[in-house]
Amino acid sequence: MANQASSSSTAQEVIIEDEGFLFGAESGWVEARTSCDHLASLSSDLVHIPTPETPCNRCHNPSENWLCLCCKEVLCSRFVNKHMLEHYQTVNHCLALSYSDLSVWCFSCDAYLDAQAILQLRPVHETAYILKFGQAPPFPTIANQAEASTSDHMHEAHSPACPTLHLLAYREILVYQGC
Repeated sequence: MANQASSSSTAQEVIIEDEGFLFGAESGWVEARTSCDHLASLSSDLVHIPTPETPCNRCHNPSENWLCLCCKEVLCSRFVNKHMLEHYQTVNHCLALSYSDLSVWCFSCDAYLDAQAILQLRPVHETAYILKFGQAPPFPTIANQAEASTSDHMHEAHSPACPTLHLLAYREILVYQGC
């Protein structure tokens, strides 16, 4: 009887492991964090960054590179020569953007960060996207959110007496032309 209990608990453990696998434990799905306590370490100028084609500053590997969001150094991933990981371990710069998929990782949190939900990350993510693909991201950016907000406000205030009111939106400057 003791052997049966032992074997049934073993069978139950296997089922639990299998259930975990079935419900995504090994599926690769990652939930990015919408906050991080380490954002104070971000560089003050993340609009001017090296291009995604920049090789690793140490080994000159041309791909699988990350941008340190604290000092803007470009270093290779843990799947190449681990220079970004070594950088974190040496100087404690914990925030990095992958030039491969434009994801943002916090080494201290050991988690991906949602660059759309965390406003401090949006400028660097948008800039990296434009540098990589040559066009603005297909999702709402800081510039076109400001334009939409101003445009919505203009439509509310627009009257038939002023049919030529137009909005010219620039990256950080909104200019109104009209009556």
